[in-house]
Parts: sequence; C-alpha cells; structure tokens
Amino acid sequence: MERLDKAALNALQPPEFRTESSLASTLKTLLFFTALMITVPIGLYFTTKSYIFEGALGMSNRDSYFYAAIVAVVAVHVVLALFVYVAWNEGSRQWREGKQD
Repeated sequence: MERLDKAALNALQPPEFRTESSLASTLKTLLFFTALMITVPIGLYFTTKSYIFEGALGMSNRDSYFYAAIVAVVAVHVVLALFVYVAWNEGSRQWREGKQD
C-alpha cells in the first residue's frame, strides 16, 4: 500500500525537464528581450522623430509623428522575431541535449 502511495505522488508531480542552469538561462533571455522591447521602440521613435524626420528630412511635426510611429512598430516586430528565433533555438538545443542523455 505504501508503495502505491509513493507511485501516486510521483505521478502527480510535474516532471523536471529543465535543470537550474537552463531555467536561469531562459529567465535571462526573457529579461533581456523584455528590456529590448521597452527601450528599442521608444528610443527609435524619439530618435527618428527628432533627428531624422524633423532634423534631416525637414518634415513637419505632424508627419514626423506618423513616420516615427511606423519605425517603432517595425522595431517591435523585429524584436519579437528575434525573441522567437532565440527561444526556438534554445528550446531545440535543450531538447537535443536531453535526447542525448
């Protein structure tokens, strides 16, 4: 009876697919891309609005808002695509390492 209880408890616990180092690596990757997602679009928005569209190209204030927003949206998509690429490769690397064990 005691053996059945231990087997039942083991079945209820989630399997440990990741080690502590891979969990820390995943968290670092997530925090890095979170910081990129916040800083890159906002930085590009204000930089392109002030220096490129209004400064270099001489656009009006109203037009520069529009084009700077487009640059920020493209930057968001680039950061998201990079995150998906890195997460995909990290997951396949961990899967391969687990498969070889």
